[in-house]
Amino acid sequence: MSVPLKITILVDDKAAEGLVAEHGLAFWIEFGRAKLLFDTGQGPALEANARTLGIDLSTADMVALSHGHYDHTGGLPLAFERIPDARLHCHPAVIKPRYSIRDGVAKAVGMPETARKAVDQVTGLRRAFENRPVLWSKDVGLTGPIPRKTAFETTGGPFSLDQQGTQPDPIEDDQALWVRTPEGIVVVTGCCHSGLINTLSCVRELAGDGPILAIVGGFHLLNADADRLEKTIKLLREFRPGQLIPTHCTGDGAVAALGAAFGVMVAPGKAGDRFQW
Repeated sequence: MSVPLKITILVDDKAAEGLVAEHGLAFWIEFGRAKLLFDTGQGPALEANARTLGIDLSTADMVALSHGHYDHTGGLPLAFERIPDARLHCHPAVIKPRYSIRDGVAKAVGMPETARKAVDQVTGLRRAFENRPVLWSKDVGLTGPIPRKTAFETTGGPFSLDQQGTQPDPIEDDQALWVRTPEGIVVVTGCCHSGLINTLSCVRELAGDGPILAIVGGFHLLNADADRLEKTIKLLREFRPGQLIPTHCTGDGAVAALGAAFGVMVAPGKAGDRFQW
């Protein structure tokens, strides 16, 4: 039996009136009786928006991370302050130092030190470092590491594991959440550093057949060239998604291209948006 699903965008680069916009992403997800905080944004917007939206973070059962970048993990100290008994689900690589190299200048983009310390304080069975798919039930799961099968999809930026740029960062910890609802499968992404098509292919293998009802989250196409966008749209049609809700790192150009291809199926998201299936 499929579970009912409610998703609220807590943090995003864009926000509804009265909410705080921040370069980052966080979702409040309710499936059945469970409540999950998926990513935490950079930090400042999380508590303010939760309060404004009437969401009690302390009621979360779990915290899950899509990957270890600062704009998805910076709110971890607050999260564990509010929900000290929540179970943390993430790939062990989330705590690695990471950098973005542009014009020879390295910018730290990994998990902030305060967040690393918060993760260190989560001990025992409350911390699940997982490098495989996770199934909480037959209808809800995390993809775990996503196989990179397409030739045209990249991590979407000059990411490195060292400040000299000699060790490209594959962002192996990138993962997505999927939930099977009565109407179909909903896919929630952080940044899609594995590629949107690779992500959907992985979800299809794990969740099985059934319509893709909606895809919500960052698609990380802001640096995609015309060739990548064209190939993404072509293969995306084969999944026949019912709704596309791009957020965060998708990029205005990519949102426009998706809108031209899929029309009213594309509805860009922002902090404060709520969805129910």
